[in-house]
Amino acid sequence: MDFKSRIFRTPNTWSLTIIRCFLGIVLFPHAAQKLLGWFGGPGPSGFTGGFAQMTGWPAAIAWLVIIIEFFGSICLILGLLTRFWALCILFLFMGIILFVHLHNGFFMNWSGQQAGEGYEYHLLVIGMAWALVVGGPGNLSIDRTLPEKERAF
Repeated sequence: MDFKSRIFRTPNTWSLTIIRCFLGIVLFPHAAQKLLGWFGGPGPSGFTGGFAQMTGWPAAIAWLVIIIEFFGSICLILGLLTRFWALCILFLFMGIILFVHLHNGFFMNWSGQQAGEGYEYHLLVIGMAWALVVGGPGNLSIDRTLPEKERAF
């Protein structure tokens, strides 16, 4: 089996479709906060400024986060290049845990008693993304409908 076939193949299952769509739906509002300033978000200048202040990293990395979350969530919902975007999201959220949330512990800050949020939510995202990298997009995906000769890879 060639590389193209491995990227786009997927079993005829609804479970992966559900994981893919819900992961995209949950990530999209967070991305829209960063890129568009929707849902009370800071928009790109606010996010890149806050990101640089929190991490000390350049704005280019903040833009990479925005691109992965925004276009990745939309592509997951559509089932377009699912394995690629799921892998990007997986690595993004591993970085978020390591560089932002690890020192806050496992649990989210439900009671407001911690200095910041834990990483339990991020582990769920990683698990869902990993399932999509391994299994593919499932039913109702653009990846599944593309004929072999028309695939970009």
